[in-house]
Amino acid sequence: MSENTPLENTKRRPVKGAVKRAVKTAVQKAKQAPNTVTSNRLELLVTVVGRSKAEYYEDLILSFDVNMQVTALASGTANEKMLSLLGLSDNEKSVIFSVIQQEKIPKAVRVLEEKFKTIKGGNGIAYTIPLSSLIGKLIFGFLSNNRTVQEENK
Repeated sequence: MSENTPLENTKRRPVKGAVKRAVKTAVQKAKQAPNTVTSNRLELLVTVVGRSKAEYYEDLILSFDVNMQVTALASGTANEKMLSLLGLSDNEKSVIFSVIQQEKIPKAVRVLEEKFKTIKGGNGIAYTIPLSSLIGKLIFGFLSNNRTVQEENK
């Protein structure tokens, strides 16, 4: 028999077909799998506190490996009469937006709750919003405080 007989070609085709089917099956499974990058998910921690205590809470939140925070000035909606009835002095607030790792949220919320109760004039609220996606490996590394992420070689 010569090297390129029809018999040899038929032997190779089932192997090619099997590889194609395996690749197609793997691609379909990948499309059906949830779009997860890592178990180290990030969430947006929103903390609303009195303006006079904002700097204290910013520093406190930074202790939970938060690399990015933005603070916005805000104003409460209660009028002067309602504030006096509730025993509150002012309605000037600060809203602190912090990106935090999901596994650090329970401890951060416990500490914030404790500080809200124990600090004079330190009342506030805090809640989280899950982040579903980010653009770029380096941005994710920065926001998750992961210094081992390196730029790809070009």
